[in-house]
Amino acid sequence: MQSSFTIGIEEEYLLVDLDSFALAAAPDGLMEACQAELQEQVSPEFLKCQIEIGTKVCETVDEARADLKRLRACIAQHAAKHNLAPIAVACHPFSDWKDQKFTEKDRYTELERELEGVARRMLICGMHVHVGIDDNTLRMDLMPQLAYFLPHLLALSTSSPFWQGDDTGLASYRLSVFDNMPRTGLPPSFSSWAEYERTTGTLIELGIIEDTSKVWWDLRPSDHYPTLETRICDVQPRLEDALAIAALTQALVRMLVRLRDRNLRWREYDRFLISENRWRAQRYGVTKGLIDFGERAIRPFGDLVDELITLLAEDAEALGSLDDIVRLRDVVKSGASAGRQRAVHAQAGSGKGGEAVVRHLIEEFHEGL
Repeated sequence: MQSSFTIGIEEEYLLVDLDSFALAAAPDGLMEACQAELQEQVSPEFLKCQIEIGTKVCETVDEARADLKRLRACIAQHAAKHNLAPIAVACHPFSDWKDQKFTEKDRYTELERELEGVARRMLICGMHVHVGIDDNTLRMDLMPQLAYFLPHLLALSTSSPFWQGDDTGLASYRLSVFDNMPRTGLPPSFSSWAEYERTTGTLIELGIIEDTSKVWWDLRPSDHYPTLETRICDVQPRLEDALAIAALTQALVRMLVRLRDRNLRWREYDRFLISENRWRAQRYGVTKGLIDFGERAIRPFGDLVDELITLLAEDAEALGSLDDIVRLRDVVKSGASAGRQRAVHAQAGSGKGGEAVVRHLIEEFHEGL
């Protein structure tokens, strides 16, 4: 195998006030203190109540674990000095996007001007996983095969059942908000890297986008790094769940390269069918299962995870991440974050559910730190 399969994780967090549990803008000094310790690994996000982090390029999931733990702990420590706490959740349970302020940064000012109301509703946080693939031709060959598994990754990551105090009935409401943006959703299939460059280059030449960093598909070749980048996942409240999903992503990529080395490949299905599984993952998370197109049946999600563990055992062993992937069985049993949040909300009772969910999310953020 020629690829490095390095891994990198980007996460977006929300800041909440420890008295009201509502969203709070980062005060003067918080970002500066975090950047003094973490340098370019931390940055402001679109809204002032958000912070974005990114791990270093890591060879293994264990290396990513150490770095991600350090990043989360640093932000939690500095936020606490301002009576704030970070939570890693895709949507805040009750705060209103209309009350949030924008970060004063040229890129974000331009984004608001370009997208207007669509951008202003972007009170959402995701997790992006980069897997190192050095060859552009290989990146493009793997993309339509890896797209089959995007609904599986989404279902396992679902952490946004609530929006502005309401239970949306969805496991990932974040995706409903994000899909209002242009250039989102499942990636198209390209016959070659040259076709991809011609297609995206049309928008660059017309001045619509400056580069492919403004192509926001669920899966894309990174504009800045020699990686494939999955962008479909909700951010994870628990560190270990984030690492398990990242490990799954890394092992899937290695498995597809392993097949290619044996003159095999994963079957490519029409985006119409994959979109149906994407919707099922967005709506139900891990609770209702996905369509197995080969068997032409809806399979329970627990069975699908068991199959993935078997399928990827060789790759996970080689990458040193089999225990991380096996952890996904526990994610299914707990209903993923969306299920856990709903359980906390129901137990707290009417009028207290939102604050109880935020307390729960704060506790999960600090697990293992």
